[in-house]
Amino acid sequence: MSDRQEKFGGTKEVADALKFDVKNLEDYMHAHVDGFEGPLEVKQFKGGQSNPTYQLITPNKKYVLRRKPPGKLLPSAHAVDREYRVITALASVGFPVPKSYCLCEDEGVIGTMFYIMDMVEGRILWDVTLSDYAKKDRWPIFEAQVKTIAQLHSLDYEAIGLGDYGKPGNYFERQIGRWTKQYIASETQKVDNMDKLMAWLPGQIPQDDATSIVHGDFRLDNMVLHPTKPEVSAVLDWELSTLGHPLGDFTYHLMQWHMPSIKTMVTASLAGKDLGELGIPTAEQYIRMYCEAVGRDGIENIDFYLAFNMFRLAAILQGIVGRVRDGTASSAHAGEMEKNIPPLADVGWAFAQKAGAI
Repeated sequence: MSDRQEKFGGTKEVADALKFDVKNLEDYMHAHVDGFEGPLEVKQFKGGQSNPTYQLITPNKKYVLRRKPPGKLLPSAHAVDREYRVITALASVGFPVPKSYCLCEDEGVIGTMFYIMDMVEGRILWDVTLSDYAKKDRWPIFEAQVKTIAQLHSLDYEAIGLGDYGKPGNYFERQIGRWTKQYIASETQKVDNMDKLMAWLPGQIPQDDATSIVHGDFRLDNMVLHPTKPEVSAVLDWELSTLGHPLGDFTYHLMQWHMPSIKTMVTASLAGKDLGELGIPTAEQYIRMYCEAVGRDGIENIDFYLAFNMFRLAAILQGIVGRVRDGTASSAHAGEMEKNIPPLADVGWAFAQKAGAI
């Protein structure tokens, strides 16, 4: 088993800061979850960085609970009500998400807002190099990923009731503004290349203003694969989803080919790997697979998109570091994230320079 699989996969005992009254939750589930039968046992998933995520175990079935973390929070973050809304809508058209049961906005039940969904059995893979798999089994897993994100970007969001799930248009302008504010609010160290990116990005936004549902954090370890087949059974962690630009979402996913290779990074990098030897598509092959699936000729301005996404991920990680500072982080590994921010900013600025920044 890879180090990342061991570190981030599976469950653990609930951290003291994230415990709640299990009897209260059990009573709530009796009233609001069809077919629920106790008694209830609660574990915490190791991997959740932002919204604490729990496994709810009963004699007949397992569920998953996602909640807002307790304590001081950044504005607009941890929107579990939006997660609940989007997975409920997506399930209605057969997109692979867990079945949702209920959203509880009453903070008196466990202390913060939460929702409950099915526990989808299968594989969550934390090592993007798929080192635990044979060469012949790797390409089909990447193919399943790209088909799934293409399916998401091809959905008619208005037809499934998500026409007001975000603001169509000006996606990059709004995202750059949002993450700049959140980065500054959480800042714990001076990173020159983050300052350069925040200054450069707003003036470089491409004119292409397409809109689709975007996941916002689409990556291998945010999906459940079928136990034995190269198929995506469920896409998880919709906290950052909205209406946005499909190329912003796809090129975020594409960062796994360009990410600085840092041991503390949650998702491993493919940068510098012999992909032919591994049986994994190159970034160029993967772009072609996506473009074929969504009917695009190609992706112009790829360096802008990658610079933007390196900046955005660094800002997301800085938010986690800020929650460590404020005492509201939900992962034992959150403090390690601070080390990742300068290397991400460096790679982001290198892409900006490829796009003409000086």
